[in-house]
Amino acid sequence: MQLRSLVIITGLSGSGKHTVFKAFEDLGYFCVDNIPIPLIPRLIQLSGATAGRIDKLALVVDARLGEAIQDLKNMVKDLRHYPTRTVLMFVEASEEALARRYSETRRVHPLAPDRDVLEGIREEQRKLRDIRSLADVVLNTSDYTVHELRRFVEENFRDVEATDSLVITVMSFGYKNGIPFNADLVFDVRFLPNPNFEAGLKEKTGSDPEVVQYMKQFADTDTVLEKIADLLRYLIPKYIQEGKSYLTIGVGCTGGRHRSVMVADALRQRLQETGLKINVVHRDIHMQEA
Repeated sequence: MQLRSLVIITGLSGSGKHTVFKAFEDLGYFCVDNIPIPLIPRLIQLSGATAGRIDKLALVVDARLGEAIQDLKNMVKDLRHYPTRTVLMFVEASEEALARRYSETRRVHPLAPDRDVLEGIREEQRKLRDIRSLADVVLNTSDYTVHELRRFVEENFRDVEATDSLVITVMSFGYKNGIPFNADLVFDVRFLPNPNFEAGLKEKTGSDPEVVQYMKQFADTDTVLEKIADLLRYLIPKYIQEGKSYLTIGVGCTGGRHRSVMVADALRQRLQETGLKINVVHRDIHMQEA
């Protein structure tokens, strides 16, 4: 029996990796915390000898050490060639949220045992920049409650076979941060007017009513939304008929905070009107656009 799903969880200290880990455990994944990277291929191999008892793995990896980062990068690239569905999830939060969490819990940041916590946070961000760029899912937990975080995992990684349905995710992203590795379809909306350059809108996101209203005043916005939605209404039943389990639709703009977010939200609304269940992930919504 072949391993069907492998999720590797890494990211910033204090960002909620272990809450995500517990959510996968609740979904029936065989979970291993803080596993050494060289043991991961061996664990995958051993799972095949369990007669199907272990067909979903979720692993937490601490990738702060320099040599571990390179090992993880090489391993992730190798795993792309496996038939197993492999997802590298990078969990992060804003500096403010991380610093607040360390203050509230009175924990010491692992990279700042004797200095200001922000120095440790920024050092870890630098060390993990390359790993973040490889991630299939970048999950920013700054504004998530524990319950919302667990719900995110449930909605995006629940057992497809149990529901006999296609899991559809629309993911907004910024091209300057890279195209999502797991995107099956990608739509570029950088031709739409950019709210980033409008007074009062730069600090907002595509989920804010002011940005939505600004975008809706342009005819191109409605036109591209309907054309993309019409294409997806045609394609999705074909994917379901083929037996596809997961469909990730990328929507990209420059920074991933305004145009792509608004379009992704609007696509979900249009597609849900046809009875489809659509998950939305805003990968780069908390990153500042230059």
